[in-house]
Amino acid sequence: MAATATEAASSAPGEPREEAEGPGPAWDESQLRSYTFPTRPIPRLSQSDPRAEELIENEEPVVLTDTNLVYPALKWDLEYLQENIGNGDFSVYSASTHKFLYYDEKKMANFQNFKPRSNREEMKFYEFVEKLQDIQQRGGNVTPAHYDEQQNFFAQIKGYKRCILFPPDQFECLYPYPVHHPCDRQSQVDFDNPDYERFPNFQNVVGYETVVGPGDVLYIPMYWWHHIESLLNGGITITVNFWYKGAPTPKRIEYPLKAHQKVAIMRNIEKMLGEALGNPQEVGPLLNTMIKGRYN
Repeated sequence: MAATATEAASSAPGEPREEAEGPGPAWDESQLRSYTFPTRPIPRLSQSDPRAEELIENEEPVVLTDTNLVYPALKWDLEYLQENIGNGDFSVYSASTHKFLYYDEKKMANFQNFKPRSNREEMKFYEFVEKLQDIQQRGGNVTPAHYDEQQNFFAQIKGYKRCILFPPDQFECLYPYPVHHPCDRQSQVDFDNPDYERFPNFQNVVGYETVVGPGDVLYIPMYWWHHIESLLNGGITITVNFWYKGAPTPKRIEYPLKAHQKVAIMRNIEKMLGEALGNPQEVGPLLNTMIKGRYN
């Protein structure tokens, strides 16, 4: 059972919290992977706290501790889900490692040498549960750093997940794949073993982190990078994402532009060049030729 709203709000972000009912903490530091970069805590606030609304309006991350957004879903476990959706058809991804790097199958033709690091299978939910029983004790699955073009309320249902976020202005530190690559919007940097020769600016990255538990809702602003991991030996986790579009573009653009607006511009430039050239492989060389030695 998750911590009460009062307990959750008073706990320092990223620190183990006591269970509302139970003798010990819900998780401990030994269940977190170790990385080379520093992090700062993401605020944990009640939905009634004016600061929470202010952070969301400013498109800054915050954990809402008492929204009741997914309260009815907190009863979900494998037994409940199997009873209700056991015969449902689902896409299931499997990988030989703990990392699940998303890829867009439609873009695979642009990079003929691309080999997916995970496999997609279609199966019934009960079949998924059978496979899951063999591996659930390992835990520690990771969705590597990526950003979305929509706002997201990341609602934790079961278990605990560590969420490390990076603001859009750290774009140059995280080295995303090209827009036409199957792994578009994802960082090329291996957080477990960063290659500083290829990605030198990664040494300057600073994250914002928290650990969310059942009932917590993390607001992830659009274009904010997020690296998500289940805790080591943390068992099964269930999360529900509520994605929605940001506010309409204002008729009058205000300058200077925000970091996420600049990221959107860069994406559009890559897309337009790919269409104009007729070959996504030519985008990189053209951009390099265009700026080389001109803006230093």
